[in-house]
Amino acid sequence: MKYLPRIIDQLLADRLESSRAILLEGPKSCGKTFTAQRHAKSAIYLGGDLYAREALRTQPTLVLNGEAPQLIDEWQLEANYVWDTVRKIVDDRQLPGQFILTGSASPTKNNDRHSGAGRFARLKMRPMTLFESGESSGKVSIKNLLQGREVSAKASQLELRDVIELLVRGGWPGNLELTPKQSLHANKDYLQTLLEVELSEATGRVRDVKLPSRIAQALARRTSQELKIAKIASESAGESEQAARSTVYDYLGRFEQIMLFENLLPWFTHLRSRSTLRKAPRVHFVDPSLAIASLGANTDVLLRDLETTGFLFESMVVRDLRVYAQANDAEVFYFRDSSDLEVDIIVEASDGTWGALEVKLSPNSVEDAATKLKKFASVIDTKKKGEPAFLGVVTAFGYAYTRPDGIHVIPIESLGP
Repeated sequence: MKYLPRIIDQLLADRLESSRAILLEGPKSCGKTFTAQRHAKSAIYLGGDLYAREALRTQPTLVLNGEAPQLIDEWQLEANYVWDTVRKIVDDRQLPGQFILTGSASPTKNNDRHSGAGRFARLKMRPMTLFESGESSGKVSIKNLLQGREVSAKASQLELRDVIELLVRGGWPGNLELTPKQSLHANKDYLQTLLEVELSEATGRVRDVKLPSRIAQALARRTSQELKIAKIASESAGESEQAARSTVYDYLGRFEQIMLFENLLPWFTHLRSRSTLRKAPRVHFVDPSLAIASLGANTDVLLRDLETTGFLFESMVVRDLRVYAQANDAEVFYFRDSSDLEVDIIVEASDGTWGALEVKLSPNSVEDAATKLKKFASVIDTKKKGEPAFLGVVTAFGYAYTRPDGIHVIPIESLGP
């Protein structure tokens, strides 16, 4: 398979120059190993090397002695042996760029394990963005938006059906050459393996083997909406009774451990009004294609249900923006207050620079979104938070331009880092 450069490549190269070891985490099949191989000079693959795993338990330095940077793939399979040994080795060598540890599940918490502070840099890798897979030109970059620049790009070549097919395909490198139908089958198989095999291996035995799928399906129906545990518990009811809230909380933790989903946290800031800020996160699978697979929907079903498709499209925008923001030392949030004024996405850089985006499947909804953005900007206490660097509306297709009122219109096909 031809390697397509990833945005995280530069971040990984930079960290290898400044940190002794890198912990590169991300969901299975997002491309971690392929990317790490391009930066490593030697490698150990614990997922398929039982001899290496046995040696690690008896003489770990025999295995962890390759040319630096040495890749240790699926390190969490032997977490207790790998972590402490790597920490000791990098302390002895006192050199940057010694190891790259890749993992697709967070190891079970061990209070005796050192945090790795001062030794490990942590990087999160996500599924491919449309810019990385070649569907987006990247003409409208998050970097330029944070610098307050105007936007301009030719009309999108995508149509609604194309966007939906990209949703169904997802950001999985292995799906790039597949048809939408083939991608849907692949994603269903992927999800089934995660819920029926990986979940037990990574987090412990699952008593009700069908309950994880029911909870995942309930979460999929609430994509891009606030997480309500009682609702999830009710909607994941089995033949006998609904799941207890404590059980749902338990599985949410397990899902995060196997990197099935990544909730979007609320943005906390100072307001001019007396409204209070909502605290619940919003539901987002690590890739919206997994929500689609859980729902069993295909392209034609999503074309007939544009309300659901709108939520899934928003989730794809969040997926891509998280990667673009990471490349600009920024993070992604959402906003909602007690008066139900909400904005889909807030991008905030580490220096406090921030901007807000509404997400609309159809360009015909831009005017309503712009009105909401202006109302939102009016309630933020800019004396404490500063003026927004940008306000914009992300659409599925159309032209990229800046309106006379300063609000940007940005088709996802033009969005980039």
